[in-house]
Amino acid sequence: MTRRLVSAVAVLAFGLALLLSPHIGAERPYRSPEPLPSYAPGANVLLAVGDVGTCQDNNDEAVAALASRLPGSIALLGDVVYPDGGIGDYRSCFEPAWGPFRARIHPAQGNHDFEAANVSGYYDYFGAAAGTPGEGWYSYDLGSWHVIVLNSDCPSVGGCGEGSPQLAWLKADLQAHPAACTLAYWHHPRYSSGQHGDDPRTEAFWQALAAAGADLVLSGHDHDYERLAPVDGIRSFVVGTGGHSLIPFTRPPDSQTELRANDSYGVLALELLDGAYRWRFVPIPGDELDDAGTATCH
Repeated sequence: MTRRLVSAVAVLAFGLALLLSPHIGAERPYRSPEPLPSYAPGANVLLAVGDVGTCQDNNDEAVAALASRLPGSIALLGDVVYPDGGIGDYRSCFEPAWGPFRARIHPAQGNHDFEAANVSGYYDYFGAAAGTPGEGWYSYDLGSWHVIVLNSDCPSVGGCGEGSPQLAWLKADLQAHPAACTLAYWHHPRYSSGQHGDDPRTEAFWQALAAAGADLVLSGHDHDYERLAPVDGIRSFVVGTGGHSLIPFTRPPDSQTELRANDSYGVLALELLDGAYRWRFVPIPGDELDDAGTATCH
C-alpha cells in the first residue's frame, strides 16, 4: 500500500471516528470541570430531576450528594424510587442518600411509584408534601413564581382530560394564581425524543397551561436529558438523569429538540427570577454535560 493511500485511509478512519464518537457533535457538548454554580443569598432556586432512587448502584447517591451542595427546593419528577415504590424501597434505596434533606423535596408521582399496592409507600414516606393520597396534585409558590405539580399516571386518578377531577383542579388553580411566571411538572413528558417519546395523555394539561400563559414544563420518565423549544409558548425539559440508568436514543430528535444527551447524571438547576429564569444542567463529578441559558417569561 502506498504512503499516499495509507494517509488517505487514516484520514477517512479519523473522520469516521469523529462521526461515531458519542463525545463529538451537537447532541453531546462537553466542558472542562467547573465550580458549582453560585447564587446570591435568598435566590429562588429549584433543582429538578427524575428517575432517582435505586439500590443497584451509587449513581443516585452521587446525584443526591450533588443536590446537597446546591441551594434551593428540589422537584423530583417521578419514579422517585425503584423498583416499585414500596415503603421498603424508600427506606433502603432512597432514604440513606436523600433523607437528610427531605424537607426540601416537592415530589411528583411516577409509574414506578404507583406499582406498590395503593401507592402507599409514596404517600406514607412523603406525607402531606405529596398532596392528597390517591391524587398527588398540588401547587406552591417559589418567589414570584407559581409552581404546579401534576399526576400523569392518568388511569389511576380518573384521567387527565376533559371531565377529569385533576384537569378541573388545574384550571381552578391557574385562575386562582395568575402569576407572571408559571412552572409545572409531572412524570411523563408531553414532548420527548427519548425511549418513550411524546405522551399525548397530558395534552389537556399542556393546553390549559398554555391558555394561562405558563412558561415551563419539566418531566422525567425518559432516562436522558433533553431541552425543547417552546410549543404554544411553553419551553420544556426532560430530566430523567437522577441515577437509576441512562438509556440510548432510538429515535431521531423531535422537530423542537434543541439539545439532548444520554450519558450524564445530574440535576437541572433553575434560578427563578422576577419575570425571567436561568437554567443550567449540573452534572455529577466525572460527567460533563454543559447546558445553560436564560429566558424571560411571557
